[in-house]
Amino acid sequence: MKFGIIGSGSWATALAKILTDKKHTINWWIRNAATIHYIKERNHNPHYLSSATFDVSLLNMSDSIAAIVASSDVLVIAVPSAYVEESLSSLQAENWKGKKVVSAVKGILPEKNILLNYFLKERFGIPLEDYFAVLGPCHAEEVAEEKLSYLTFSGIDITAASEIASHFTTSYISTVVNHDILGVQYAAVLKNIYALGAGIAHGLEYGDNFLSVYIANAADEMAAFLKESGAEHITVGEHEGEDPVTHRKTPNYAASVYLGDLLVTCYSLFSRNRTFGNMIGKGYSVKAAQLELNMVAEGYNAAKCINTINKTVKVNIPIAETVYKILWENVKPAEGFKRIEQVMV
Repeated sequence: MKFGIIGSGSWATALAKILTDKKHTINWWIRNAATIHYIKERNHNPHYLSSATFDVSLLNMSDSIAAIVASSDVLVIAVPSAYVEESLSSLQAENWKGKKVVSAVKGILPEKNILLNYFLKERFGIPLEDYFAVLGPCHAEEVAEEKLSYLTFSGIDITAASEIASHFTTSYISTVVNHDILGVQYAAVLKNIYALGAGIAHGLEYGDNFLSVYIANAADEMAAFLKESGAEHITVGEHEGEDPVTHRKTPNYAASVYLGDLLVTCYSLFSRNRTFGNMIGKGYSVKAAQLELNMVAEGYNAAKCINTINKTVKVNIPIAETVYKILWENVKPAEGFKRIEQVMV
């Protein structure tokens, strides 16, 4: 199984590290030829996760995305959601024939308000059976430090998802497999919105007691949206028996890819969404926060996308709605969080 990675940010670099640590030779699309030259010379990405070093003999890097796609069996798309369409714009449907696609995109395509699988089906005819998603809870920075982390691989073809996941299992990466392909993607989108809100709360100098109740209410709100979107296993403590061989409980997605990812994104200092929100809470404008962060905070566009999608889903999500209004409708953060105080239980 030949892997290709599309993107060269921190998450793409972390996934490249995992695969090469498993001694896979990977195809890696990097837009900037100067970055490719630097990695060849210095063995690390100059812009992201510079502490992660590579055996460059395992890297087939190119600034031609068509060449990378042609050379790969499985394509891992790891670019920010806002840049997906532009990154893939030179490709045609025939480029993707016989390929499997793994989404490492933690957002909704903002121009279309759709998940990546819908865009790939519409634009290139890629069937859902050949589409998978990889989620956390997992920060790229801890992958670089080889701290034990968890990845969830989701796809309606469980056998194929398990096979793909096996290539990412290392001494510091534990993997879980499920078939809830839509639920895990929406969960990844929502947790970024709530993490951004957690950052705003921190910037406004709310304490840990408030934040714990905020996250609990965000988890409840997320579960309601996921339930209406067709997600499965969203209640902590519910399991469908045990594995007949290992006798381990069957995975409950709420405990890891839903709740776990929400918690780490809201609390961790590595969370760019939390960092972005913290600046908003301290009085930065959105534009100033974006310039200061110098990385994409997926929760910013996600807040607008979910607000639009929820006009159809029609779930009561006042926390996400308030975060949207702070970011996009100029509601003052302190005023917005007074509203959130009133809806929390």
